[in-house]
Amino acid sequence: MNKIRWGIIGCGDVTEIKSGPGFQKAVGSELVAVMRRNSKLSEDYAYRHKVPKWFDCADTLINDHDVDTVYIATPPSSHKEYTLAAAVAGKPVYVEKPMALNYNECVEMVQVCKEKNVPLFVAYYRRACPDF
Repeated sequence: MNKIRWGIIGCGDVTEIKSGPGFQKAVGSELVAVMRRNSKLSEDYAYRHKVPKWFDCADTLINDHDVDTVYIATPPSSHKEYTLAAAVAGKPVYVEKPMALNYNECVEMVQVCKEKNVPLFVAYYRRACPDF
């Protein structure tokens, strides 16, 4: 694989300046699809960030053959649902913090990803920042 082709579920503020542009700028990385429940906002995001595909359904993005890895940037209440769906589809998951609503959800997410042999990462990027 020459490039990791990312799909973002949840195109809110965190993806506007941090993650979305980062996926486009990182060597070996490409943002190929975005999803937001509001199709007009999803289309607008894709247009502004030059992303070729946009969806208003997470399952469609997760099951798109052009998406290799799924970044979940929704509110924490849906992190577990989307993580499990991506794992079942065989796609690595990068999920925003907090990982889930509670410990039990985290354990289930880890277990399903292990069962499906799918990597699971949490966006704790600040742990490497000196101020934190």
